[in-house]
Formats: sequence, C-alpha cells, structure tokens
Amino acid sequence: MNIAVLHTAVQNFINEHLDANLNTLALKGTEFKQVSTQEIIEQIEAKNKCNKKLLSWFNATNIYYPNKVNIAQSSSELTAIYKSSLISGTSIIDLTGGFGVDAYYFSKQLKQVIHCELNALLSTIANHNFKQLQANNITCLTRDGLKYLETTKLNFDWIYLDPSRRHLSKGKVFYFKDCLPNVPEHLERLFKHSKNILIKASPMLDISIGLKELQFIKAIHIVAVNNDVKEVLFCLEKDFTGGVCIKTINLNATYTQKFSFLLQQESLAKPSYGKVQEYLYEPNRAILKSGAFNLIATELNLLKLHKHSHLYTSKKLIDFPGRRFKVINTVPYSKKTIAKIIANQKINLSTRNFPESVAQLKAKFKLKDGGDVYVFFTTLEGDKKIVVFCEKTKF
Repeated sequence: MNIAVLHTAVQNFINEHLDANLNTLALKGTEFKQVSTQEIIEQIEAKNKCNKKLLSWFNATNIYYPNKVNIAQSSSELTAIYKSSLISGTSIIDLTGGFGVDAYYFSKQLKQVIHCELNALLSTIANHNFKQLQANNITCLTRDGLKYLETTKLNFDWIYLDPSRRHLSKGKVFYFKDCLPNVPEHLERLFKHSKNILIKASPMLDISIGLKELQFIKAIHIVAVNNDVKEVLFCLEKDFTGGVCIKTINLNATYTQKFSFLLQQESLAKPSYGKVQEYLYEPNRAILKSGAFNLIATELNLLKLHKHSHLYTSKKLIDFPGRRFKVINTVPYSKKTIAKIIANQKINLSTRNFPESVAQLKAKFKLKDGGDVYVFFTTLEGDKKIVVFCEKTKF
C-alpha cells in the first residue's frame, strides 16, 4: 500500500479526473514522484466502480482502493445491509474478509467484528478504510481465518464466510466442496466456535446442491438487486432440525419485494391452471431461483398458465413480487398473424416455455427493443402456443 496515494494533492487529482480518458492520461502521465501514473489510474478505475455499488466508500475522504477486480468481487452496500439484518448478538468473525464491505455493515449491528484476510495488502487497505469510515469496532487480522480458529478459544455469536469460487485447477466453481475454504469439510470445527453460521454462495449454485452439501440449514435467503440475483445466503444453526425457510428478496431503490415459504410447501402446492385473464404476472428472479413455481400461485390465489411457463394471471390486480401487466390482447401463435401485428415494430419481448428464443423471434419478425408494449410468447395447458400483448402497471 503506497501511502503517498493518500496525499492531498494526489487525492485531489484522482477526484478531478474521475471522468477523464484513462488512455490519454496513461500517455500523458502525471508529475507525482512518489506515485506512478498506473497507480493513479488503478485508483480512478476502482473508485468509479464504487460510484453506485459502494457509495459510502465513494463519498468518503482518503479511501484507498484495491484493484477493480476486488471491488467487483465485493458485496454491494444493498446486499451487505441486508446481510447485517440477519445477525444479532455482540460478536462476529468474518473468515474471508476481503475489501471489508460486509464486515463494515456487521459492525453497525454488533459490538465486536473480527476481519480475517490472508492477503496482506487487502487486509491493510481494509484496516485503513475502516478507520476512515469510523468503524472502530473492527479488528483486522492478516491471516487465514480457519487457522485462526484453530488457535483461539474465543466463541462468537456468528461466523461469516464468503468462500472463494476460483479454483486453481477447475477455474470458476459453484459447489461448496470446490470453494476455498471447503465449508462442508470444516463445519464441525466452525460449530465449535459459534452456534450460527452465515455463508454466501454463488448466485449460480443450485439450492438443492447446497441442501445436500451442508447440515443444520435453518434458512436460505435469495437476494436480488433490480431483479438480478446477486447472492444466495445459507443460515446454519447448530443442531437445527426444523423445516428450511426459503426467503426471497428483490431490492430496488424505490421498493422491496419479499416472498417466504417453508421448503416442503412447494412440493405440496397444487395450483389451478387457466387461460389468460385481465392481468398477467411474471415472478422476480429471486422467486424463480427459489423454485416456488406452484406455491406462488396457491398463496396469491392466481391461475398458472402451464406447468412450465411460470406466468400467472387473475381478473383483479394484486400486489405481486415481480412484474405486473394489464393484458391488452391474447392471440393464438401463428407466424402470419403475429407478423401482421408486430413486424418491424419496437416491443419488449419475452418468452416463457416457448420453442423459439427471444433472439430467434426478433430476427424472424424484424423487431427492435423499446416502446410501451410488452409481448410474451408462451404456452397454455394443453401445449397451446399463444402471444400475450400487455402494458406494464405501476407499483
């Protein structure tokens, strides 16, 4: 960590050049003797990455940024705030601390936070930034978190892990057993130091795989931001034997959508099927990730279009954790008929359980994205192909 980066003149230069052409800056160079142009460019790139994702860091003074890859791998503030709402007590140890976004928000909930990070540079950077953010109840340890647990007699209210999903020989991985650390292999040791464990998994992880790999799962939180699944969180409680609660959440600047259920409820749900009515509903991606395809219909008293279509309908508009549409028209699928209606137009096209992809349909009908009309190519019970024309409703 080059402390000279924090000198006032350098910081002013960085802030003044956030919108600069970095290729031009690299060719032109800077006049600073203790800081290279490349270091300044790296700070600019990383800070710009924080503009929306980590606004508290972006707006704070004297923040030192690691490379932009570390920023990309960090939790966002929205997801970190959500994670912090899941814990309680007085202490937590973050065994895979990284840039420290999660640890920072844990420190707002608990009195004592230990941040373990094996990478000495990243640990130093996180420690410096915690002080700038006035998070004085975080202790930074530059060491392997699991090895630290072998040497300490301390117990914690929570243990948090975000295992690395980059394997030396397998590349990018998703299963817990392939990540570092291998959580299933070390669960017994972890439970010696805490009754509660929170694990961040890849958003690509199949929930059924996580259920097989881990023990004592109390809840699984599927967290989306702006309808994009960012994190899957596994909450473990020592010796827990109850039903697993699945909690889906879709975070947005203006609203939050939630839907929760017990895992076994989905297999027991028996939805009713029917034709498209006045309103059409598309679940958010957190719900789709959860697999609650039948339960969302029975819980909200909606008709399902088809077993595999995952679109729902009703006569009256309801609150719904996803997108809601007012149906304009429903037309049986026929290339000639549909071509007369939409060819060469701007529409918002989606497919659900349909033999052709969005790309294929856009090419076939020469469509462009845009406009106020939303069109779903989908399938009803009995495998009848239809096209539903809609307009979006407000929340």
